[in-house]
Amino acid sequence: MRVYGIKTCGSVRKALKFFNEKDIPYEFIDLKKEPVGCEKIDKWAKEAGIDTLFNNRGTKYRQLKLKDLNLDEKGKREWLCKENLLIKRPVIELESGDVIVGFDEERYKEIWG
Repeated sequence: MRVYGIKTCGSVRKALKFFNEKDIPYEFIDLKKEPVGCEKIDKWAKEAGIDTLFNNRGTKYRQLKLKDLNLDEKGKREWLCKENLLIKRPVIELESGDVIVGFDEERYKEIWG
């Protein structure tokens, strides 16, 4: 399993704490050090939905004043490709190929017990 995020993100910290407490192995990919490209964005968007993947509540969204642009799906995809910090975190890629976006403790408990 791969967990994509940034170490300073509260949701990422909660997810990693959950996995560590349950001894669930994972590989952490820091989006600041290893940005993902459009191909990965497209895969995640297909699995989870572009609106789920696009973080319109974060600092980067506000800094870039993207609310003013009223982005459609194509616009959101373009921004996600060039600015990975707009990705809602964490993004978890399971061995099965499924993708989980964001931290939801109840959902995590359903999946990992």
